[in-house]
Amino acid sequence: MTSGPLITEVVLTFCLAAFILYKYSDWKRQNILVTFGVLIAWYFSFLIIFVLPLDVSSTVYRQCINLHNETINNSCKVPWSHVPDYVLPNLWRVVYWSSQVLTWLLLPLMQSYAKAGEFTVKGKLKSALVDNAIYYGSYLFICGVLLIYIAIKPGLHLDGQKLTAIASSASNTWGLLLLVGLLGYALVDIPRSFWLSATPGHRLQLAYFKIAKVSADKCEAEETLEDILESIQSMKSCVTHGDPLYYEMKTVIDKVPRDLNIRNKVQSAGAHADSMVSPTLKSLVRIHQQLIRALHTSKRTATQWKLAMEKVILLEDVQRNRHSRDHMFKHTFPNTKPLISPTIEWYWRCIIEDYIYRGFGIICAILSAAVVWSELTFFNESPVLSLFALFISGFGDKYDYFSIELLSTIIIAYLCFCAYSTVLKIRVLNYYYLAPHHQTDEQSLIFSGIMLCRLTPPMCLNFLGLIHMDSHIIKHQLMETFYTQVMGHMEVVSIISDGFNIYFPMVVLAFCLATYFSLGSRLLSFIGFQQFLDDDELTTELIEEGRELVNREKRRRQRSEETAERRREYIERFGIGKQNISVPAEPVINSGLTRDSTSRSNLLAAAEPIADYQTDYRQQPPRNLFDDI
Repeated sequence: MTSGPLITEVVLTFCLAAFILYKYSDWKRQNILVTFGVLIAWYFSFLIIFVLPLDVSSTVYRQCINLHNETINNSCKVPWSHVPDYVLPNLWRVVYWSSQVLTWLLLPLMQSYAKAGEFTVKGKLKSALVDNAIYYGSYLFICGVLLIYIAIKPGLHLDGQKLTAIASSASNTWGLLLLVGLLGYALVDIPRSFWLSATPGHRLQLAYFKIAKVSADKCEAEETLEDILESIQSMKSCVTHGDPLYYEMKTVIDKVPRDLNIRNKVQSAGAHADSMVSPTLKSLVRIHQQLIRALHTSKRTATQWKLAMEKVILLEDVQRNRHSRDHMFKHTFPNTKPLISPTIEWYWRCIIEDYIYRGFGIICAILSAAVVWSELTFFNESPVLSLFALFISGFGDKYDYFSIELLSTIIIAYLCFCAYSTVLKIRVLNYYYLAPHHQTDEQSLIFSGIMLCRLTPPMCLNFLGLIHMDSHIIKHQLMETFYTQVMGHMEVVSIISDGFNIYFPMVVLAFCLATYFSLGSRLLSFIGFQQFLDDDELTTELIEEGRELVNREKRRRQRSEETAERRREYIERFGIGKQNISVPAEPVINSGLTRDSTSRSNLLAAAEPIADYQTDYRQQPPRNLFDDI
């Protein structure tokens, strides 16, 4: 008996959550409350995923003890990760209820507070409460209906345990509704995506398609931001120092980043005198909220554009290098000194990656088939048809607790990968985007924390049902996990406990079939959310548009490199130091330079700094339309 494995997983899970948050968030600039709240949300969600397998192995051991009425020293082998029985229940109470408070109360308020356009803390809190009123109202309505049902049902009496069961069951029911749809899409899309990624040219075509869509989103975001900046400029011209709304107006102006600053914009107020209207507090609140949203969208699309452009250029390099006879990988725009040799990079990108993608595609296809089959049969206890339940039972009979924990981790990890990777792929939710290299905004981070906390508990309960460790589904089960004991069951409402939670997961098969035949993608394309379809004419047009956008960007980069190279040649030829380029040259007496070379040197010295021509296009998005504002 040792607590070492549990402590190790608790520490490593925290390190994993902190590392991912560091990778995506700009923690130096964002609010510390956002950083702390998202870290706790991610950490507790990951903790449920990685500690639940230990709970499963402990439950197998307790079932053995209970079944044979034996002591620890007899034939039931003690798990290598076993801890005292009071540890896991206390851990689950803290983790589960803390994550529920975060996802249903604190994080939504924090998200609405960040988007609010009011200028005071009280105003922002009020706006956040109003913004969540409809959402909370729908949740309270469900709880109210359940309470009324229980109150009028004879023989039932409410107590604290039943009230907590109602709250957790309402949350899990909401999460299960979303989870089934996400799994139904991802269980087919992920294996297919891996397999098609090994097909030459497919990834490149998809990248062209995506960059055309990102370009359209980026242009729309820039136009929206430009309109908002013009409105702000018009309001700014009507508010003078000493005006009652001067502080609010200054807050709006300060919200604009320096590269979009309108404080020094050369625009005469008299040119728009006819259209100027003195702002009110309500109009300033509205324009402030619009500005926050527009800046968020502009930053997101600019980040997506930059990452998509780098990806598509790399894919073009891979496609071109496939036919290389010298087996040396050559980049169109070498960013930095490569960590591996060109030969190794060629074999990796042009040969090995294809086999890796196919291997992942096969593994994911097998796991997806096993998940779908188990979802359709997990409630059948005689004979046992769920593949996962058969494997766990077989390992349990041999007291192979390590294999139980390993298999449970693989299953939960795959379910999590399917669910979480799908959330941010949905076009309707594209407002939120997790971008690496510290480029994710606060609202997207909060959204990810909310979704993790809401999807993880129902997904883990569904997993316990798949392996026949939910006593509410498998009636003869002697023991259930501590996790299920803490969450409770919805025995008071049989239509949910005996119907919805058991049979609704079977709907995943319908979603899988719809995804396999691309019915959802075709429906989204029909209503205006264009999807990547091989036989669609508009998809072909977007691919061609994306290819032209990439060619245009490559030509721009090549011109920039050529210009910088020519200037470097002039510097080397005439011996002018880099530090002297930005200022006019002083007359030189007896310098040894001819008159012609001196004139050209002075002309070159009076030019703009080299840095202005050596834009780091590998780290910056395409030039914003409003850089001059």
